[in-house]
Amino acid sequence: MRLNPIKIGDFTLPDNLFLAPLAGYTNAVFREMCSQLGAGLTFTEMVSAKGLCYGNEKTQDLLYITESHTGITACQIFGADPGFMRRACESEALAPFGIVDINMGCPMPKIYKNGEGSALLENIGLAEKIISECKKSGKTITVKMRTENEESEYTTQDFAKMCEAAGADMITVHGRTRDKIYSGDVNLKEIAAVKNAVKIPVIANGGIFDPSTASAVMKKTGADGIMIARAAMYNPWIFSEITGKDCGDKRQTVLWQLKKTRDLYGERFACVYMRKMVGFYLKGHKSSTSLRSKLLSCKSCGEVEEMINSIQL
Repeated sequence: MRLNPIKIGDFTLPDNLFLAPLAGYTNAVFREMCSQLGAGLTFTEMVSAKGLCYGNEKTQDLLYITESHTGITACQIFGADPGFMRRACESEALAPFGIVDINMGCPMPKIYKNGEGSALLENIGLAEKIISECKKSGKTITVKMRTENEESEYTTQDFAKMCEAAGADMITVHGRTRDKIYSGDVNLKEIAAVKNAVKIPVIANGGIFDPSTASAVMKKTGADGIMIARAAMYNPWIFSEITGKDCGDKRQTVLWQLKKTRDLYGERFACVYMRKMVGFYLKGHKSSTSLRSKLLSCKSCGEVEEMINSIQL
């Protein structure tokens, strides 16, 4: 993959390999870990603009940044009200974030039915107003979108051109339509078409699970960078594999993640979360099924730690 620094709005990032927003997974500790492993930029889980404006405590918890995390910080917000979206960008909660990403690609029914996420791909006027209002906050604004469904009134390129004209500093394109959710082939031609349609940086997303597919996607789309999503859940070391950065001892990295997660979020959350994460990391392990079963029976972080020390990562 072609690695290089990339300028997004007011910021120059160390490389063009990003960690996607992943609901339920990209908490502060995981983001810091992926950054240490080579990700040039990481995003928070998607955060409700209205939740921020109303001071929802759980919403604000998603925005925590570890004290030891260095580098540029980015968050992703979602909503369908331009006023709330701008207020969220200007809120004290988002003050630490230089980059705000607008979710215009989430396919989940509860988001789509509220007119948010990927529903905005079908309402280009509203989407344009949201971007332009968010841009008034003075933040660097990016957009994460999908390719259009067959019944869409606008092409993917039309939507991307609108994003640029409205003030977006970068576009990430997930190369699947909303109805495909996260399955099926990724339409690399559509990502390439977006790259050719706009002058701002375009990041390719979808179906990237190893260094070879990352290189292939970059070559076939001409994109300015790559965003890794689900692959990072199973193998956060993919960032080191692509960048060539020394990833260190994997076991020590996972033990660090466990300790940091427990210190920050408490015993109960850390136990449940790390059981799940270590289970992901075991993908491809010859005894993964039995080991995952043992993990699920762990009732404390101490037991999870014992499991981590007993397996080959």
